[in-house]
Amino acid sequence: MRAAVFNWMHAVLIRGQSAQFRIAIVLKRKRIPADVVTMNSRVRFENRNTGECRNVTIVFPQQANASMGLISVLTPVGTALLGLAVGQSIAWPFPDGTQHCLRVLKIIYQPEADDAPSQRTRSGKRAG
Repeated sequence: MRAAVFNWMHAVLIRGQSAQFRIAIVLKRKRIPADVVTMNSRVRFENRNTGECRNVTIVFPQQANASMGLISVLTPVGTALLGLAVGQSIAWPFPDGTQHCLRVLKIIYQPEADDAPSQRTRSGKRAG
């Protein structure tokens, strides 16, 4: 299991959605590493099953618009990517019964990093 990193609002949204989130680490906004996928992050990821790479923004359901790359946090892709750091992968079940391995290639934009005085990643190195 992986640990998701998100603020308390996100914890309320996904409470009970999955056992994955029972081990979530709740951090203050300014302490979230810049290389972690959070709500409203723009992220480039690879579906390792198909080799397809996509850029998406993880949003709340009412903001979702797949044709614009706005993916709901409640979709399989949105749920799988939330909390992953650059370079991490996760095998995630999809509604059609298949399992896809998704890997985060790059954080294009993360709102917490935009606000944060430090652009540090989980390893302590500067992001960018």
